[in-house]
Amino acid sequence: MNTYNSPLSTGEGIQSDMKAYEVALPVIPARDFRITDYGAKGDGVTDNTEVFRLAIAACAEAGGGRIVIPAGVWLTGPIVLRSRTELHTEAGALVTFSRHFDHYPLIASSFEGWQVVRCQSPIDGELLEDIAITGEGIWDGSGEAWRPVKRSKMTASQWDRLVASGGVVERSDGDGNEEIWWPSIAALEGGAIASRLHMEQVRELTAYEGVRDFLRPNMVSLRRCKRVLLDGPTFQNSPAWNLHPWASEHVTIRNVSVRNPWFSQNGDGLDIESCRHVVVERSVFDVGDDAICLKSGKDAEGRELGLPSEYITIRDCTVYHGHGGFVIGSEMSGGVRHVRVSDCTFIGTDIGLRFKSARGRGGVVEDIEIQRIYMKDIIMEAVSFSFFYANLEGSARGSDLFQEISEETPVFRDIRISDVVCAGAETALLVSGLPEMPLDGLVIEGYNVTARNGVQCAHAKHLRIAGLNAQITEGSLIHLHQCKGAEVEGIGGRGADGRLLIVTGHESAGIVCREDDADEEGRQISIGPEVRSGVLIRR
Repeated sequence: MNTYNSPLSTGEGIQSDMKAYEVALPVIPARDFRITDYGAKGDGVTDNTEVFRLAIAACAEAGGGRIVIPAGVWLTGPIVLRSRTELHTEAGALVTFSRHFDHYPLIASSFEGWQVVRCQSPIDGELLEDIAITGEGIWDGSGEAWRPVKRSKMTASQWDRLVASGGVVERSDGDGNEEIWWPSIAALEGGAIASRLHMEQVRELTAYEGVRDFLRPNMVSLRRCKRVLLDGPTFQNSPAWNLHPWASEHVTIRNVSVRNPWFSQNGDGLDIESCRHVVVERSVFDVGDDAICLKSGKDAEGRELGLPSEYITIRDCTVYHGHGGFVIGSEMSGGVRHVRVSDCTFIGTDIGLRFKSARGRGGVVEDIEIQRIYMKDIIMEAVSFSFFYANLEGSARGSDLFQEISEETPVFRDIRISDVVCAGAETALLVSGLPEMPLDGLVIEGYNVTARNGVQCAHAKHLRIAGLNAQITEGSLIHLHQCKGAEVEGIGGRGADGRLLIVTGHESAGIVCREDDADEEGRQISIGPEVRSGVLIRR
């Protein structure tokens, strides 16, 4: 078969250190279909939806090939991919998607860990093989037409312009809920109706017609696909999440730019959900929510589906704004395992490395290895483990109260982080584990950090912190609460209060600290009165 000889679709695969992490590239015939040959006009006004459909149909009927989009501004409705098809934007090409909601059919799709009814995504594909989106162009999802906006995320002048543009404002209710702009009354009122229909397991698409304005699509949705390549373009301004491969295999994402306004609601960059054999490399993210995120379904539905995200490699990526640079969760009920992250840079991100879950999720996250991460000006925690995400019912943050372990209890274990540098953060490391299921087997080695607060760790076991060099401006360097089997060694720096280590909690046990660490420059160790004697072991 005649295939491209370029690195875009050789079919040779991405090599990694372990065979299990190898990723196969798509095989696509070297056959071009230019949209201008089908009557497309790049004037930014003409609707080219039918042109894209005709070109893709001709390509598929010929056995596959490349849809070529030249320089210009190309307006279109949703594009439905076919197997063995590549969308290729040449330099100067800007594809912008329709702002008319009725151009997007209602379909059965996936969002936030559940199978739901949504509007069809601007770029949509299901049960496909050998597909690619390549080139130097830009894909713009016209997300401003869809998204609600919180007033607190805008300047006063931005808010005034937005309100003057139309739509409707949901006023604050006095209970801490702020003003939110919505594009229409139907969008404002649609959330409660859509939620009720989902909980009642209503699947008929016609039942959702009245709430279409609320059912924002993800920009690129690829479901149950094999051998997927995204290489080169910019993806921006998505109605909801930007890139969402779901239950897919052999996915390669490289050399892409992913952008959303920082105020974009649910403006995630990349959400890899229930996928296996994935590589993400040499890409840049600047978004309104989590940047690079691994998920695997939500609660009982995710556990029943049982599709983990696994054998995933992320390397050489840069994240600017985002709620998290690299994230796992909170929808991880099908499990996340065998993940390798390396050589990434986070600048101005809310949280650098972020792990989040809650009671009710269930699922197991394990065998995660992260190394050579470089961060600057992190707004909150450089590294965060929070299993009380969004303060869901039964998950009072900071509580020492045990709950019964069940299939709804999330498990995080065997996570290794090494060679990290962070120049500025609110907190160096925050761990909020569950009392009944502590974070198990976290190893941090080689961590240079400047932060306001040091290491704050609650409910962890088999913890190892080695080679920590921290400059802290408030409190102690390390505070361990209700931790069992923790080892601290090779620590440089001290807390602002002169203390190296604080141990609290009556369940704490087996805390090992090297004698020379404690004695260096008179650094102090404090043991809470409730801690049992003999908990601290000096070596």
